[in-house]
Amino acid sequence: MNIAFFLLPKQEVICVTDNATFRQTLERMEHHRYTAVPVISERGEYRATVTEGDLLWFLKNRPELTFDQLHRVSLSEVPLRMNNRAVRIDADMEDLISLAKTQNFVPVVDDMNHFIGIVRRSDIIDYCANLLVPADKNKTKWMREA
Repeated sequence: MNIAFFLLPKQEVICVTDNATFRQTLERMEHHRYTAVPVISERGEYRATVTEGDLLWFLKNRPELTFDQLHRVSLSEVPLRMNNRAVRIDADMEDLISLAKTQNFVPVVDDMNHFIGIVRRSDIIDYCANLLVPADKNKTKWMREA
C-alpha cells in the first residue's frame, strides 16, 4: 500500500494562497466549516497550514483591529503556531502515519514540493477500523459484549 491510496486530490481540497488576506482566509474556512486549511504558494508549493487558532491568537494580540479592517491584513502577517509538515507522495507509509498521529490531515507533495493533495487522519482510521470489524458483526462475541 502507498500514500496515493489515501490521497484526496488538490482539486477537492480547500486551500488558500499565501497572498490571501486574513478576511479571505477566515471567510473561506467559515464557508467550508474547516478549522485548518493548507496554504499554497502562487507556484503551487505547499507552504504551511493555517488554523482557526492562528487567526484567533492574531486577533487577541491585535485588539485595535476591527472586522472591517481584516481585508487589509495579509495572511503572511499571521504567525502560525503549528508546523504541519507535508509528506512526499513516494514516502513510506510509516512517514505518513507518524505525521497523521499529530495532524488532522497531512499535506502531500511531489518531488518538487508542489502540493498534490492531502491525506485525512480520519480516512486512515476508517481504513484501519474496516480491517478490524468483521463482515458479520452479530456473530462476533466481542462485539456483543461491547
